[in-house]
Amino acid sequence: MTHILALDQGTTSTRAIVFDGSMQMVASAQQEFKQYFPASGWVEHDTDEIWRSVVKVCRAAVAKAGLTAADIAGIGITNQRETTVIWDADGKAVAPAIVWQDRRTSEMCAELKAAGHEAEVTARTGLLLDPYFSSTKVKWLLDTHDLRGKPGLKFGTIDSWLIYRLTGGARHVTDATNAARTMLYDIHKGAWSAEMCAMLDIPPEILPQVLDCAADFGTTDLLGGQTPVLGVAGDQQAATIGQACFQPGMLKSTYGTGCFALLNTGADAVTSQNRLLTTVAYQLDGKRTYALEGSIFVAGAVVQWLRDGLGIIAEASETQGLAPQGRGEVTLVPAFTGLGAPYWNADCRGAVFGLTRDTGPADMARAALESIGFQTRDLWEAMRADWPGASAAVLRVDGGLSANDWAMQFLSDMLGGPVDRPANVETTALGAAWLAGMRAGVYPDQAGFAETWACDKRFEAAMPEPERSALYGRWQKAVAATMQV
Repeated sequence: MTHILALDQGTTSTRAIVFDGSMQMVASAQQEFKQYFPASGWVEHDTDEIWRSVVKVCRAAVAKAGLTAADIAGIGITNQRETTVIWDADGKAVAPAIVWQDRRTSEMCAELKAAGHEAEVTARTGLLLDPYFSSTKVKWLLDTHDLRGKPGLKFGTIDSWLIYRLTGGARHVTDATNAARTMLYDIHKGAWSAEMCAMLDIPPEILPQVLDCAADFGTTDLLGGQTPVLGVAGDQQAATIGQACFQPGMLKSTYGTGCFALLNTGADAVTSQNRLLTTVAYQLDGKRTYALEGSIFVAGAVVQWLRDGLGIIAEASETQGLAPQGRGEVTLVPAFTGLGAPYWNADCRGAVFGLTRDTGPADMARAALESIGFQTRDLWEAMRADWPGASAAVLRVDGGLSANDWAMQFLSDMLGGPVDRPANVETTALGAAWLAGMRAGVYPDQAGFAETWACDKRFEAAMPEPERSALYGRWQKAVAATMQV
Protein backbone atom coordinates (compact mmCIF):
# COMPACT_ATOMS: atom_id res chain seq x y z
CA MET A 1 0.00 0.00 0.00
CA THR A 2 1.96 2.98 -1.29
CA HIS A 3 -0.79 5.25 -2.61
CA ILE A 4 -2.50 8.07 -0.70
CA LEU A 5 -5.93 9.55 -1.34
CA ALA A 6 -6.22 13.28 -0.67
CA LEU A 7 -9.72 14.66 -0.18
CA ASP A 8 -9.94 18.43 -0.75
CA GLN A 9 -13.37 19.62 0.33
CA GLY A 10 -13.56 23.25 -0.82
CA THR A 11 -16.03 26.10 -0.88
CA THR A 12 -17.41 25.51 -4.37
CA SER A 13 -16.27 21.98 -5.20
CA THR A 14 -14.94 18.73 -3.78
CA ARG A 15 -11.85 17.08 -5.26
CA ALA A 16 -10.12 13.79 -4.66
CA ILE A 17 -6.56 13.16 -5.84
CA VAL A 18 -4.62 9.91 -5.73
CA PHE A 19 -0.87 10.31 -5.16
CA ASP A 20 1.64 7.51 -5.65
CA GLY A 21 4.58 6.60 -3.42
CA SER A 22 6.66 9.39 -4.99
CA MET A 23 3.98 11.99 -4.21
CA GLN A 24 3.07 12.31 -7.88
CA MET A 25 -0.56 12.75 -8.89
CA VAL A 26 -1.98 9.61 -10.48
CA ALA A 27 -5.68 10.41 -10.89
CA SER A 28 -8.26 12.94 -9.76
CA ALA A 29 -11.98 13.63 -9.74
CA GLN A 30 -13.89 16.81 -8.98
CA GLN A 31 -17.49 17.84 -8.52
CA GLU A 32 -18.94 21.29 -8.01
CA PHE A 33 -21.86 21.86 -5.67
CA LYS A 34 -24.19 24.72 -5.02
CA GLN A 35 -23.84 27.66 -2.67
CA TYR A 36 -27.06 29.09 -1.25
CA PHE A 37 -27.64 32.78 -0.49
CA PRO A 38 -30.92 32.95 1.47
CA ALA A 39 -30.39 36.57 2.54
CA SER A 40 -27.96 39.41 1.97
CA GLY A 41 -24.57 38.42 3.39
CA TRP A 42 -25.69 34.85 4.11
CA VAL A 43 -23.92 31.86 2.53
CA GLU A 44 -24.95 28.25 3.16
CA HIS A 45 -24.16 24.73 1.99
CA ASP A 46 -26.38 21.65 1.91
CA THR A 47 -24.29 19.08 3.79
CA ASP A 48 -26.02 16.19 2.02
CA GLU A 49 -24.80 17.63 -1.29
CA ILE A 50 -21.28 17.86 0.11
CA TRP A 51 -21.42 14.26 1.35
CA ARG A 52 -22.62 12.95 -2.00
CA SER A 53 -19.81 14.82 -3.75
CA VAL A 54 -17.26 13.34 -1.34
CA VAL A 55 -18.45 9.78 -1.94
CA LYS A 56 -18.53 10.26 -5.69
CA VAL A 57 -15.10 11.85 -6.18
CA CYS A 58 -13.23 9.58 -3.77
CA ARG A 59 -14.51 6.43 -5.43
CA ALA A 60 -14.05 7.91 -8.92
CA ALA A 61 -10.43 8.96 -8.32
CA VAL A 62 -9.45 5.55 -6.96
CA ALA A 63 -11.22 3.83 -9.87
CA LYS A 64 -9.50 6.10 -12.43
CA ALA A 65 -6.15 5.15 -10.89
CA GLY A 66 -7.04 1.48 -11.36
CA LEU A 67 -6.76 0.89 -7.61
CA THR A 68 -8.83 -0.57 -4.79
CA ALA A 69 -9.03 0.10 -1.08
CA ALA A 70 -6.21 -2.41 -0.57
CA ASP A 71 -3.85 -0.08 -2.47
CA ILE A 72 -4.60 3.03 -0.39
CA ALA A 73 -2.33 3.39 2.65
CA GLY A 74 -4.27 6.30 4.04
CA ILE A 75 -6.54 9.27 3.43
CA GLY A 76 -5.59 12.90 4.00
CA ILE A 77 -8.36 15.47 4.38
CA THR A 78 -8.15 19.20 3.78
CA ASN A 79 -11.17 21.43 3.98
CA GLN A 80 -12.72 24.84 3.77
CA ARG A 81 -12.14 26.29 7.22
CA GLU A 82 -14.58 27.96 9.64
CA THR A 83 -17.64 26.56 7.82
CA THR A 84 -19.87 25.35 10.63
CA VAL A 85 -21.99 22.22 10.99
CA ILE A 86 -24.10 20.97 13.89
CA TRP A 87 -25.35 17.41 13.54
CA ASP A 88 -27.15 14.69 15.48
CA ALA A 89 -25.95 11.27 16.57
CA ASP A 90 -26.77 9.84 13.14
CA GLY A 91 -24.52 12.38 11.42
CA LYS A 92 -27.48 14.32 10.01
CA ALA A 93 -26.98 18.08 10.01
CA VAL A 94 -29.74 19.84 11.92
CA ALA A 95 -29.47 22.92 9.67
CA PRO A 96 -27.58 24.00 6.55
CA ALA A 97 -23.87 24.54 7.05
CA ILE A 98 -22.98 28.19 7.57
CA VAL A 99 -20.08 28.98 5.24
CA TRP A 100 -16.97 30.88 6.27
CA GLN A 101 -17.98 33.77 3.98
CA ASP A 102 -21.29 34.24 5.82
CA ARG A 103 -21.78 37.57 7.61
CA ARG A 104 -25.06 36.98 9.48
CA THR A 105 -23.43 37.28 12.91
CA SER A 106 -21.97 40.75 12.25
CA GLU A 107 -24.28 42.36 14.79
CA MET A 108 -23.42 39.72 17.40
CA CYS A 109 -19.72 40.41 16.88
CA ALA A 110 -20.29 44.15 17.12
CA GLU A 111 -22.10 43.69 20.45
CA LEU A 112 -19.24 41.58 21.82
CA LYS A 113 -16.75 44.22 20.71
CA ALA A 114 -18.79 46.96 22.34
CA ALA A 115 -18.79 44.92 25.55
CA GLY A 116 -14.99 44.94 25.48
CA HIS A 117 -14.40 41.25 24.68
CA GLU A 118 -12.12 41.48 21.64
CA ALA A 119 -8.87 41.77 23.59
CA GLU A 120 -9.64 38.55 25.47
CA VAL A 121 -10.67 36.80 22.26
CA THR A 122 -7.39 37.73 20.59
CA ALA A 123 -5.29 36.84 23.62
CA ARG A 124 -6.75 33.34 23.85
CA THR A 125 -7.51 32.42 20.23
CA GLY A 126 -5.23 34.67 18.15
CA LEU A 127 -8.31 35.77 16.20
CA LEU A 128 -10.45 38.88 15.94
CA LEU A 129 -14.14 39.25 16.68
CA ASP A 130 -15.48 38.70 13.20
CA PRO A 131 -18.35 36.67 11.71
CA TYR A 132 -15.75 34.83 9.63
CA PHE A 133 -14.99 32.41 12.46
CA SER A 134 -17.07 29.48 13.67
CA SER A 135 -18.03 30.33 17.24
CA THR A 136 -20.66 32.98 16.58
CA LYS A 137 -22.10 30.77 13.84
CA VAL A 138 -22.43 27.98 16.43
CA LYS A 139 -24.23 30.28 18.86
CA TRP A 140 -26.54 31.50 16.10
CA LEU A 141 -27.47 27.93 15.14
CA LEU A 142 -28.06 26.88 18.74
CA ASP A 143 -30.25 29.89 19.46
CA THR A 144 -32.12 30.20 16.18
CA HIS A 145 -32.94 26.52 15.73
CA ASP A 146 -33.85 25.98 19.40
CA LEU A 147 -31.14 23.34 19.83
CA ARG A 148 -30.06 24.04 23.38
CA GLY A 149 -30.53 21.10 25.70
CA LYS A 150 -31.09 18.60 22.91
CA PRO A 151 -29.03 15.44 23.54
CA GLY A 152 -26.45 13.99 21.19
CA LEU A 153 -25.66 17.15 19.24
CA LYS A 154 -22.16 17.64 17.90
CA PHE A 155 -20.37 20.61 16.37
CA GLY A 156 -17.50 20.61 13.97
CA THR A 157 -15.95 22.22 10.96
CA ILE A 158 -16.29 20.32 7.68
CA ASP A 159 -13.34 18.02 8.43
CA SER A 160 -14.86 16.90 11.71
CA TRP A 161 -18.29 16.27 10.21
CA LEU A 162 -16.78 14.32 7.32
CA ILE A 163 -14.73 12.13 9.64
CA TYR A 164 -17.85 11.42 11.70
CA ARG A 165 -19.67 10.33 8.55
CA LEU A 166 -16.69 8.43 7.13
CA THR A 167 -16.22 6.45 10.34
CA GLY A 168 -19.92 5.72 10.82
CA GLY A 169 -20.09 7.94 13.90
CA ALA A 170 -17.16 6.26 15.62
CA ARG A 171 -14.95 9.38 15.80
CA HIS A 172 -15.81 12.97 16.70
CA VAL A 173 -12.41 14.56 16.14
CA THR A 174 -10.64 17.45 14.45
CA ASP A 175 -7.08 18.66 14.13
CA ALA A 176 -5.32 21.62 15.73
CA THR A 177 -5.40 23.81 12.61
CA ASN A 178 -9.16 23.60 12.21
CA ALA A 179 -9.73 23.95 15.95
CA ALA A 180 -7.67 27.14 15.86
CA ARG A 181 -10.16 28.71 13.42
CA THR A 182 -13.25 28.25 15.57
CA MET A 183 -12.61 31.13 18.00
CA LEU A 184 -13.16 28.60 20.77
CA TYR A 185 -9.63 27.15 20.98
CA ASP A 186 -6.81 28.44 23.16
CA ILE A 187 -3.88 28.28 20.75
CA HIS A 188 -1.35 28.75 23.57
CA LYS A 189 -2.64 25.96 25.80
CA GLY A 190 -3.63 23.70 22.93
CA ALA A 191 -7.09 23.08 24.37
CA TRP A 192 -10.67 24.24 24.08
CA SER A 193 -11.17 27.45 26.03
CA ALA A 194 -13.71 27.25 28.85
CA GLU A 195 -13.77 31.04 28.90
CA MET A 196 -14.65 31.32 25.21
CA CYS A 197 -17.35 28.68 25.54
CA ALA A 198 -18.81 30.58 28.49
CA MET A 199 -18.67 33.90 26.63
CA LEU A 200 -20.77 32.50 23.79
CA ASP A 201 -22.84 30.03 25.84
CA ILE A 202 -21.58 27.05 23.86
CA PRO A 203 -21.74 23.69 25.69
CA PRO A 204 -18.24 22.12 25.68
CA GLU A 205 -19.65 18.62 25.27
CA ILE A 206 -20.54 19.31 21.63
CA LEU A 207 -16.88 20.02 20.71
CA PRO A 208 -14.66 17.41 19.01
CA GLN A 209 -11.42 15.98 20.37
CA VAL A 210 -8.38 17.80 18.98
CA LEU A 211 -5.54 15.74 17.46
CA ASP A 212 -2.25 16.41 15.66
CA CYS A 213 -2.41 17.04 11.92
CA ALA A 214 -0.91 13.59 11.34
CA ALA A 215 -2.76 11.17 13.61
CA ASP A 216 -5.14 8.22 13.67
CA PHE A 217 -8.49 9.84 12.91
CA GLY A 218 -10.36 6.58 12.37
CA THR A 219 -11.08 4.17 9.53
CA THR A 220 -13.66 4.20 6.77
CA ASP A 221 -15.22 1.60 4.48
CA LEU A 222 -15.94 4.23 1.82
CA LEU A 223 -13.65 2.53 -0.71
CA GLY A 224 -14.81 -1.00 0.00
CA GLY A 225 -12.26 -1.94 2.66
CA GLN A 226 -10.94 -0.51 5.91
CA THR A 227 -8.92 2.59 5.00
CA PRO A 228 -7.40 4.80 7.73
CA VAL A 229 -7.76 8.57 7.81
CA LEU A 230 -4.27 9.68 8.84
CA GLY A 231 -3.94 13.37 8.02
CA VAL A 232 -6.10 16.48 8.45
CA ALA A 233 -5.41 20.18 8.02
CA GLY A 234 -7.46 23.22 7.10
CA ASP A 235 -6.96 24.17 3.47
CA GLN A 236 -4.60 27.10 4.05
CA GLN A 237 -2.45 25.20 6.52
CA ALA A 238 -2.39 22.24 4.15
CA ALA A 239 -1.14 24.55 1.40
CA THR A 240 1.53 25.88 3.76
CA ILE A 241 2.66 22.30 4.33
CA GLY A 242 2.41 21.49 0.62
CA GLN A 243 4.64 24.48 -0.12
CA ALA A 244 7.16 23.06 2.39
CA CYS A 245 7.10 26.28 4.41
CA PHE A 246 8.60 24.54 7.44
CA GLN A 247 11.12 27.19 8.48
CA PRO A 248 10.33 30.45 10.32
CA GLY A 249 10.15 33.30 7.83
CA MET A 250 8.80 31.22 4.95
CA LEU A 251 5.67 32.66 3.36
CA LYS A 252 2.97 31.31 1.05
CA SER A 253 -0.18 32.76 -0.46
CA THR A 254 -3.00 30.68 -1.89
CA TYR A 255 -5.33 32.17 -4.49
CA GLY A 256 -8.64 30.37 -4.60
CA THR A 257 -12.06 31.83 -3.87
CA GLY A 258 -10.26 34.07 -1.39
CA CYS A 259 -6.58 34.68 -0.78
CA PHE A 260 -4.79 33.53 2.33
CA ALA A 261 -1.19 34.36 3.15
CA LEU A 262 0.57 32.51 5.98
CA LEU A 263 3.97 33.42 7.42
CA ASN A 264 5.66 30.70 9.48
CA THR A 265 6.78 32.16 12.84
CA GLY A 266 7.99 28.88 14.34
CA ALA A 267 7.38 28.20 18.03
CA ASP A 268 6.48 31.85 18.65
CA ALA A 269 2.82 32.82 18.57
CA VAL A 270 3.37 36.40 17.38
CA THR A 271 0.62 38.80 18.41
CA SER A 272 -0.16 41.10 15.51
CA GLN A 273 -0.30 44.84 15.99
CA ASN A 274 -1.79 45.22 12.51
CA ARG A 275 -4.94 43.12 12.73
CA LEU A 276 -3.49 39.95 11.28
CA LEU A 277 -4.40 36.61 12.81
CA THR A 278 -2.18 34.41 14.93
CA THR A 279 -2.93 30.80 14.13
CA VAL A 280 -1.61 27.25 14.25
CA ALA A 281 0.31 26.50 11.03
CA TYR A 282 0.51 22.79 11.88
CA GLN A 283 0.92 20.48 14.85
CA LEU A 284 3.10 17.37 14.64
CA ASP A 285 4.12 15.07 17.48
CA GLY A 286 2.33 17.35 19.92
CA LYS A 287 4.42 20.37 18.92
CA ARG A 288 2.64 23.44 17.57
CA THR A 289 4.13 25.65 14.87
CA TYR A 290 2.50 29.07 14.57
CA ALA A 291 1.86 31.49 11.73
CA LEU A 292 0.68 35.01 11.08
CA GLU A 293 -2.19 34.94 8.61
CA GLY A 294 -3.81 37.52 6.43
CA SER A 295 -7.17 36.67 4.90
CA ILE A 296 -8.64 38.22 1.77
CA PHE A 297 -12.25 37.22 1.27
CA VAL A 298 -12.40 37.79 -2.50
CA ALA A 299 -9.56 36.82 -4.84
CA GLY A 300 -10.44 34.25 -7.50
CA ALA A 301 -14.08 35.04 -6.76
CA VAL A 302 -13.63 38.44 -8.42
CA VAL A 303 -12.77 36.67 -11.67
CA GLN A 304 -15.82 34.44 -11.22
CA TRP A 305 -17.85 37.63 -10.82
CA LEU A 306 -16.55 38.95 -14.15
CA ARG A 307 -17.66 35.66 -15.72
CA ASP A 308 -20.94 34.88 -13.95
CA GLY A 309 -22.08 38.29 -12.73
CA LEU A 310 -21.09 40.64 -15.55
CA GLY A 311 -20.68 38.20 -18.41
CA ILE A 312 -17.49 39.94 -19.49
CA ILE A 313 -15.61 36.67 -19.97
CA ALA A 314 -16.59 33.09 -20.70
CA GLU A 315 -13.56 31.50 -19.04
CA ALA A 316 -11.38 32.73 -16.18
CA SER A 317 -8.26 32.24 -18.30
CA GLU A 318 -9.40 35.03 -20.64
CA THR A 319 -8.36 37.66 -18.10
CA GLN A 320 -4.68 36.97 -18.82
CA GLY A 321 -5.09 38.23 -22.38
CA LEU A 322 -7.59 40.97 -21.56
CA ALA A 323 -5.76 42.61 -18.65
CA PRO A 324 -2.79 43.96 -20.66
CA GLN A 325 -5.26 45.73 -22.95
CA GLY A 326 -6.72 47.67 -20.01
CA ARG A 327 -5.53 51.21 -19.43
CA GLY A 328 -5.02 50.84 -15.69
CA GLU A 329 -7.34 53.73 -14.83
CA VAL A 330 -10.01 51.74 -12.97
CA THR A 331 -9.70 50.61 -9.36
CA LEU A 332 -11.96 47.81 -8.14
CA VAL A 333 -12.37 47.14 -4.40
CA PRO A 334 -14.01 43.67 -4.34
CA ALA A 335 -15.56 43.92 -0.88
CA PHE A 336 -18.48 41.70 -1.88
CA THR A 337 -18.67 40.19 1.62
CA GLY A 338 -16.78 42.93 3.46
CA LEU A 339 -13.03 43.37 3.76
CA GLY A 340 -10.71 40.96 5.54
CA ALA A 341 -7.22 41.69 6.86
CA PRO A 342 -5.98 44.16 7.77
CA TYR A 343 -9.26 46.14 7.68
CA TRP A 344 -11.79 43.64 9.07
CA ASN A 345 -14.82 45.60 7.97
CA ALA A 346 -17.74 43.21 7.68
CA ASP A 347 -20.27 45.78 6.53
CA CYS A 348 -18.68 47.61 3.59
CA ARG A 349 -19.42 46.40 0.09
CA GLY A 350 -17.62 46.49 -3.24
CA ALA A 351 -16.95 49.64 -5.23
CA VAL A 352 -15.43 50.67 -8.55
CA PHE A 353 -13.56 53.94 -9.05
CA GLY A 354 -12.36 55.70 -12.19
CA LEU A 355 -15.17 54.69 -14.55
CA THR A 356 -15.49 56.66 -17.78
CA ARG A 357 -17.64 56.34 -20.88
CA ASP A 358 -14.79 54.40 -22.49
CA THR A 359 -14.41 51.82 -19.71
CA GLY A 360 -14.72 48.34 -21.14
CA PRO A 361 -14.14 44.66 -20.42
CA ALA A 362 -10.34 44.93 -20.60
CA ASP A 363 -10.30 47.71 -18.00
CA MET A 364 -12.50 45.69 -15.65
CA ALA A 365 -10.41 42.54 -16.13
CA ARG A 366 -7.24 44.48 -15.36
CA ALA A 367 -8.79 46.12 -12.30
CA ALA A 368 -9.98 42.73 -11.02
CA LEU A 369 -6.51 41.17 -11.25
CA GLU A 370 -4.84 44.27 -9.85
CA SER A 371 -7.15 44.16 -6.82
CA ILE A 372 -5.63 40.80 -5.88
CA GLY A 373 -2.11 42.24 -6.02
CA PHE A 374 -3.12 45.29 -4.02
CA GLN A 375 -4.80 43.22 -1.30
CA THR A 376 -1.76 40.95 -1.04
CA ARG A 377 0.41 44.07 -0.64
CA ASP A 378 -1.85 45.08 2.27
CA LEU A 379 -1.11 41.76 3.97
CA TRP A 380 2.61 41.96 3.18
CA GLU A 381 2.96 45.41 4.71
CA ALA A 382 1.19 44.23 7.87
CA MET A 383 3.40 41.15 8.16
CA ARG A 384 6.58 43.17 7.74
CA ALA A 385 5.46 45.49 10.51
CA ASP A 386 4.60 42.60 12.86
CA TRP A 387 7.58 40.36 12.20
CA PRO A 388 10.74 41.93 10.75
CA GLY A 389 11.94 38.59 9.40
CA ALA A 390 9.15 38.71 6.85
CA SER A 391 11.02 41.33 4.80
CA ALA A 392 13.43 38.73 3.44
CA ALA A 393 10.75 36.19 2.51
CA VAL A 394 10.16 35.00 -1.03
CA LEU A 395 6.44 34.59 -1.61
CA ARG A 396 5.42 31.10 -2.73
CA VAL A 397 2.07 31.12 -4.53
CA ASP A 398 -0.46 28.44 -5.39
CA GLY A 399 -4.14 28.04 -6.16
CA GLY A 400 -5.98 28.40 -9.45
CA LEU A 401 -5.16 32.06 -10.01
CA SER A 402 -1.42 31.43 -9.64
CA ALA A 403 -1.51 30.01 -13.19
CA ASN A 404 -2.24 33.53 -14.48
CA ASP A 405 1.17 34.94 -15.45
CA TRP A 406 -0.09 38.52 -15.78
CA ALA A 407 -1.58 38.48 -12.28
CA MET A 408 1.56 36.95 -10.77
CA GLN A 409 3.82 39.49 -12.50
CA PHE A 410 1.67 42.34 -11.20
CA LEU A 411 1.82 40.75 -7.75
CA SER A 412 5.62 40.70 -7.88
CA ASP A 413 5.66 44.29 -9.11
CA MET A 414 3.38 45.40 -6.31
CA LEU A 415 5.42 43.63 -3.62
CA GLY A 416 8.71 44.74 -5.10
CA GLY A 417 10.13 41.24 -4.64
CA PRO A 418 10.23 37.74 -6.13
CA VAL A 419 7.22 35.46 -6.38
CA ASP A 420 7.77 31.72 -6.85
CA ARG A 421 5.22 29.42 -8.43
CA PRO A 422 5.90 25.75 -7.66
CA ALA A 423 6.10 23.00 -10.23
CA ASN A 424 3.26 21.27 -8.38
CA VAL A 425 0.49 23.83 -7.85
CA GLU A 426 -1.78 21.25 -6.18
CA THR A 427 -0.19 22.21 -2.89
CA THR A 428 -3.31 22.01 -0.74
CA ALA A 429 -4.06 18.41 -1.68
CA LEU A 430 -0.34 17.58 -1.58
CA GLY A 431 -0.08 18.90 1.98
CA ALA A 432 -2.94 16.69 3.12
CA ALA A 433 -1.47 13.74 1.25
CA TRP A 434 1.95 14.23 2.82
CA LEU A 435 0.47 14.30 6.32
CA ALA A 436 -1.28 10.98 5.74
CA GLY A 437 1.63 9.45 3.83
CA MET A 438 4.16 10.47 6.44
CA ARG A 439 1.93 8.99 9.16
CA ALA A 440 1.58 5.79 7.12
CA GLY A 441 5.33 5.56 6.68
CA VAL A 442 5.33 5.82 2.89
CA TYR A 443 6.45 9.47 2.58
CA PRO A 444 9.61 11.18 3.92
CA ASP A 445 9.88 13.42 6.98
CA GLN A 446 9.80 17.23 6.84
CA ALA A 447 13.39 17.61 5.65
CA GLY A 448 12.98 14.99 2.95
CA PHE A 449 9.69 16.48 1.80
CA ALA A 450 11.18 20.00 1.63
CA GLU A 451 13.87 18.72 -0.72
CA THR A 452 11.20 17.68 -3.22
CA TRP A 453 9.82 21.23 -3.60
CA ALA A 454 10.62 22.63 -7.05
CA CYS A 455 10.01 26.03 -8.64
CA ASP A 456 8.17 26.23 -11.96
CA LYS A 457 8.65 29.96 -12.52
CA ARG A 458 10.00 32.94 -10.60
CA PHE A 459 8.44 36.35 -11.22
CA GLU A 460 10.79 39.28 -10.59
CA ALA A 461 9.60 42.82 -9.89
CA ALA A 462 10.08 45.10 -12.93
CA MET A 463 7.86 48.08 -12.09
CA PRO A 464 9.70 51.32 -11.18
CA GLU A 465 9.22 52.37 -7.55
CA PRO A 466 7.43 55.67 -8.30
CA GLU A 467 4.80 53.83 -10.34
CA ARG A 468 4.45 51.11 -7.69
CA SER A 469 3.91 53.70 -4.95
CA ALA A 470 1.46 55.72 -7.03
CA LEU A 471 -0.68 52.70 -7.87
CA TYR A 472 -0.72 51.47 -4.29
CA GLY A 473 -1.57 54.95 -3.04
CA ARG A 474 -4.57 55.05 -5.38
CA TRP A 475 -5.68 51.68 -4.03
CA GLN A 476 -5.43 52.90 -0.43
CA LYS A 477 -7.60 55.91 -1.25
CA ALA A 478 -10.17 53.68 -2.91
CA VAL A 479 -10.34 51.38 0.12
CA ALA A 480 -10.74 54.33 2.48
CA ALA A 481 -13.58 55.70 0.37
CA THR A 482 -15.26 52.29 0.19
CA MET A 483 -15.27 51.90 3.97
CA GLN A 484 -16.92 55.30 4.39
CA VAL A 485 -19.95 54.44 2.29
